[in-house]
Parts: sequence; structure tokens; C-alpha cells
Amino acid sequence: MDIYGLDRPLRSVFDTMLDTSKWWLKDRMNMMGLAICVILFCLGFAIHGNIGLYFNLAALLIVAGGTLGATLICFRTKRLMIVYKVLMNSYRTRVKEPDEIVEILVDLSVKSRLRGLLSLQEDEEETSILFLRRALGFLVDAYRSHEIRDILNTEMYFFRLRRDESEQVLRTMAEICPAFGLVGSVVGLISLLAGVGDTSVILTTVPIALTSTLYGVVLANFFFLPFAANIRERTDQELLLQKIITDGVLAIESEVNPRALEMKLKSFLTPSSRQGRLVSLKRIQEKFKIEPEPAELLSAQQP
Repeated sequence: MDIYGLDRPLRSVFDTMLDTSKWWLKDRMNMMGLAICVILFCLGFAIHGNIGLYFNLAALLIVAGGTLGATLICFRTKRLMIVYKVLMNSYRTRVKEPDEIVEILVDLSVKSRLRGLLSLQEDEEETSILFLRRALGFLVDAYRSHEIRDILNTEMYFFRLRRDESEQVLRTMAEICPAFGLVGSVVGLISLLAGVGDTSVILTTVPIALTSTLYGVVLANFFFLPFAANIRERTDQELLLQKIITDGVLAIESEVNPRALEMKLKSFLTPSSRQGRLVSLKRIQEKFKIEPEPAELLSAQQP
């Protein structure tokens, strides 16, 4: 049994289910709004005629094939696979909120003061955040504060660099798409001019000319640019969490008072997220199931 009164595998499953349910509830409104907007977007195509008129295989092949071919010329296949994995993770996994990270760090600060830094070893194994787990590992291994700061700052820098590269791939594809839509339109017009006077040729080539431009614009502005913006938004959120973790771990290493640490880390949060007090006697006793010495309790409660 661990400090929460649950076996670690069971607690891990329980926490995962709880986090997933909270994430689903928070993002439900976003998904509902997206579904409504997609329905409205599709209704705009169908309301004045047959929606099948907007599907043209030849136009799709020109735009999709040209865009993917140009992208393969610009970037390595390995880079494209990384972009795919980043996109999948951004929509499948949940990023913790800043107030959750602040709570975790304040708890770790209190625990280190009551039980010592070596007690953080078990938290190093339990946490689901790779960056925090690495930071705790440096703390437990007695790295100096400037070494921890240098390593974590370097990791943050290259994390952002890798994400910027993934975002650039999608923005490049968004720039390429409309150009190949124009290529499809030119192909359709050339075929149209070659078959002037033949009604069947006109009926075949005009849809290619028009739908190619449509596909290029829709792919660029409804998929690639939004995907790039999603990567940017998620990257900024994760960098904020990493900055909070860096400052929190350095403060724990310097044995900053938990109450002072709480006030410092809450400066990263929005005013609406700063409610409540994390460092309190009752909360510490319930969280860690321990009976600390009076002097330790006093230092944990007072700034």
C-alpha cells in the first residue's frame, strides 16, 4: 500500500480514469462546437444542390498528389512521421493544467521538508509527466541548482525547436495546397479549350477546374493551418508547465518555504485559478498520512 492507501497499479489506473474523465468534460464543449461548425459548413455545400457535384477524383488527385510530392521534396520522411505523431498525441493525450502542476510541486515541497529529498524517489517513479520525472531525478541524485537549471533550460529550448519544425511542415503544406489547386484549374481550362464545341468534354473538364481550387483552399485553411495552430497552442502550454516545474524544482532544492513557493508559482496562474490555499495542516495530514513534528508543521504553514 502507498501513502494514499491504494496499491500503486490500482491507484495509477484510478488516476488515469479520473484525469481522462476531467479532460473529456473540459473539452466536450469544444468538440460540440466543432461538430456544429462542420455541419454548418457542409450544409453550405448541400443547401442549393447535389453535394455530389463537389466531389471530383481527378481534382483531388492533382491537389493531394502535388502537395504530398512537394512536401516530400522539402522534408525528410522521418520529419513527416514526427509531425504525424505530434498531431496524434496532441489530440489523444491530455496536458495537465498549470494549477495541477502547482499543486503537485507544493505537495513535493512539503514532503521534502517533512521526509527529506530522498522521499521524492517514489514520486519520481509515479508521475506521468516526463519533464517533471526527469527534474525530480536530478533532485534526488543531488545535482546542483545551476546544473539542474542548465539541463532543464536546454531541454526546453530543443523541445520548442522540434515543435517549431513540426509546425513549419504544416504551414509549408498550407502554402503549397492552394498553388496545386490553381494547377488543377489550369489543367481543367486547357482541357476545356481543347474540347471547345464538344459538350461532353466541357462537362468533364469544368468540374476539375473549379473543384481543384476549392480543394486547395479547404485543405490549407480547414486542416493544415488549424493543425499548425494547434501545435503552437499546445507547445506554449507545455512550455509554461515546464517553466513552472523548473522554478518549482529549483525552489525545492533551495529549501524554499512551501508557502512562499505556493505564492511564487501561483503568479504563473490566471487570477481565477489562484483561489484556495494549498499549504495547510489539514491538507498535509490527509495527503501524506503522517504526523509531523510541531516545529515542522509551523515552518510549513508560515511564510
